[in-house]
Amino acid sequence: MPFREINSKMVEATVVPGQRLFSQRGAMLAYRGEMSFTPNILGGQGGVMSMIGRRVANEATPLMTVEGNGTVMFGHGGHHIQVIDLSGDTLYVEADRLLAFDGSLQQSTMFMGSQGGVMGMVRGQVTGQGLFTTTLTGYGAVAVMAHGGVIELPITPGREVHVDPQAYVAHHGEVRNRLSASVGWREMVGRGSGEAFQLELSGNGTVYVQASEEKL
Repeated sequence: MPFREINSKMVEATVVPGQRLFSQRGAMLAYRGEMSFTPNILGGQGGVMSMIGRRVANEATPLMTVEGNGTVMFGHGGHHIQVIDLSGDTLYVEADRLLAFDGSLQQSTMFMGSQGGVMGMVRGQVTGQGLFTTTLTGYGAVAVMAHGGVIELPITPGREVHVDPQAYVAHHGEVRNRLSASVGWREMVGRGSGEAFQLELSGNGTVYVQASEEKL
């Protein structure tokens, strides 16, 4: 169920009987056809365990299930929207960045420490992003939100990418992340609020970086 970009801040999705998608509540702008929008308390396809993970972390982002026969337009807060297509891999993204995604994708939560050890937990505290992050796995499309637009940076073996943690949006692929301290890096190179940290991503995949350090 691909999303069609209407402009940089709006997308449109076609929904047919027997298929569904999930979106943030309040993200529907307009629709055509016979559509239904219902609250989803289980957090998409992740089920009860996904919901529990979010509740424990106090990071639950309300979702709604969209079903019917027609087209729906989505946008939220005037944020820029980036559509990411998944082909059987996993996207790691903060819950509040999700605008809408295919109902065929399996949603879950991951404790940041499991991918970055202690530094993964530190990253959650420093960036304001939670200790848990959302994962979406399978074949389908995801629409994520960002400030000021998004750039895709490839990550290849031996060529790590260093990102200002506040500018990080999402990543996918076989990627490891590590938060490292670099005294003066934020003041001299980055444009942040003074914390001297950078997010190092290595492996093989893609990281999505927004053109701003403003939180959603």
